[in-house]
Amino acid sequence: MKRTFTLALLLLWIATAGPLAVLAQDMKQADKYFSNFEFSLALEAYKKVLETGEPNLTVVQRIADSYRILNNSKEAEFWYAQAISFPNADPSNIYLYAEASKRNANYEKAKQLFLEYGRKVPAQSALALRMAASCDTALVWMKNPKPFSLKQLKEINSAGADFSPVRTKEGLFLASDRLMSDKRQQTERNNWTGNGFIQMYFAKAKTDTSWASPAPLPSSVNTAYHNGPADYLEKEETLFFTRTHVVKRRVGVTSGDPTSWFKGSANSTHTNRHGIYTAKRKGEKWENIQPFKYNNTEEFSIGHPAIRPDGRVLYFVSDMSGGLGETDVYYSERQADGSWGKPINAGPKINTSGRESFVSIGEDGNLYFSSDGHIGMGGLDLFKAIGTHGAWTGVVNLKYPLNTSQDDFGIAVDSTGTKGMLSSSRLSGSGFDDILTFEEVRIPCTLTGKTVERLAQAGTVRKVEVPVPNVLLQLYEDGSDKAIEVYSDANGNFTFPVKAGMKYNIRGTKPKYLTQSLVVSPDCRFNTDSVKVEMVFNRDTPNKPIVLENIYYDLDKFDIKPEAARELDKLVQLLKDNPSIRIELSSHTDSRQSDRYNQMLSQLRAQSAVDYIISSGIARERLVAKGYGETRLINRCKDDVSCSEDQHQENRRTEFKILR
Repeated sequence: MKRTFTLALLLLWIATAGPLAVLAQDMKQADKYFSNFEFSLALEAYKKVLETGEPNLTVVQRIADSYRILNNSKEAEFWYAQAISFPNADPSNIYLYAEASKRNANYEKAKQLFLEYGRKVPAQSALALRMAASCDTALVWMKNPKPFSLKQLKEINSAGADFSPVRTKEGLFLASDRLMSDKRQQTERNNWTGNGFIQMYFAKAKTDTSWASPAPLPSSVNTAYHNGPADYLEKEETLFFTRTHVVKRRVGVTSGDPTSWFKGSANSTHTNRHGIYTAKRKGEKWENIQPFKYNNTEEFSIGHPAIRPDGRVLYFVSDMSGGLGETDVYYSERQADGSWGKPINAGPKINTSGRESFVSIGEDGNLYFSSDGHIGMGGLDLFKAIGTHGAWTGVVNLKYPLNTSQDDFGIAVDSTGTKGMLSSSRLSGSGFDDILTFEEVRIPCTLTGKTVERLAQAGTVRKVEVPVPNVLLQLYEDGSDKAIEVYSDANGNFTFPVKAGMKYNIRGTKPKYLTQSLVVSPDCRFNTDSVKVEMVFNRDTPNKPIVLENIYYDLDKFDIKPEAARELDKLVQLLKDNPSIRIELSSHTDSRQSDRYNQMLSQLRAQSAVDYIISSGIARERLVAKGYGETRLINRCKDDVSCSEDQHQENRRTEFKILR
């Protein structure tokens, strides 16, 4: 009986422990893949564990993490939703769930998740609120897209990741992890992504807008591991490129791969680090491969080079110690002896606590880069630095549609700043990147205008608008000296064909009237839209006062308020449009206070307005400041007469008149 019972226990142990042992072994293998950055293999291994055992937080979270690291945000969003359903899930999963939702343009959901994360982790409430606000910003940008048309560069792109295009006179450099059967191409798979290793390719130009099939650079550039992205210095026929090294982790050194979404694993013994290298072109060969002076792959990464066309400044990305975030933009200046100076951090206007990467220099001379630290639409967004080298004043997000909720990076911009190429994962559900062309598209629409004159109604202080016919109107596109000309009709109406977003100057002239000009930038969304403007003309009659609208002063004050400044700016433009006239600018008060006080106050006000106009570039000798106090009231509100505040306001006015 005892032997029978013991046998039964043994059989039960075999039935239960056997599968458990296999499950534990599968889990161990999956964890090993994950620690070794073999995420495509880890993903399949964790799914196998999930199929043979009960769902648990560790496995579900690792599946979610693997999809996130592989840039597959659609799957990551689904799996993080499963992870947060476990009672013991760390709140960080809520944040990662929110990020995945944002990358999928599910902005309303992402906003609520960020706010939930802030409630659960009060120490991170400021970050949570900032990220929630960024969701609102992204929605606004999508509702008001910039006028760009984007197309996939089909002859260049592959089934893998293709990114960071660099145009030259002869063709196009790009980085790609494509797998091809062609013997010239790599066939070995990278277990991180399941694709090949990143290599540098060159596509010869067939026309200005078409290229031959990309061919890999030789083995002098393309080693067996990752190589790219790069930049090309045309004047010296030199390629500056990124090369990745696998290095052993060192105690106390925590920096990891600065271009991945993965921050590393505590169990991994090795990590990726980048260095910059140069290669000299000799015909079809690439020779004299040299490392950048400041490479130090044992300690940190340096990569993503961008060389200025004159060869004097090299920009790059690094996670070296002393930076502001995970990765920062740095630059090195070439010295008189040809060597490179010590790296300089681009500073807090450019760099954030997040990741700045993929720097490039547009043909327009501007510095471009990608970041997930500045306010963006999701993933990496494209930004342009404002200001000159070393003296940047800020950055501007390139907004939708150049940016999307997915990764957008590696931009190449032409000399006009209106067209070029960029790389983006927006077209791929698997997170792989494609190269797209973009070009600014100006929507044609109509500018509808009216030329009027404001005349005083007899016996009142009111004015009535009357049309001014037969005004010659000239439309100049910004930067052009050629004009389109029309005349206003009998009702003062006129129209011009214009394009959205362009800047135009309209100049109106007619005998016996002062010349008027107007700057307008049409905000059209459809070609059926029309933009309405009004041009108010004044006669050039000497000594006839013309009231300036909205010139108000605080009680007993004579400083220029912002609203008054805007009106005085119009007078400045009028004086520039009519360079031969000289004017008296006068100020008038109401009857309250003493005659002497009102005279002094009005003179101070008139002089203050004249000083403002002079500061805007008008010659002093063209202006006379005159204060009239209460000597020229335009209604009955004299001393001891009861009047309303509005009636007193009618007397407090600023006028100008043309002097003979």
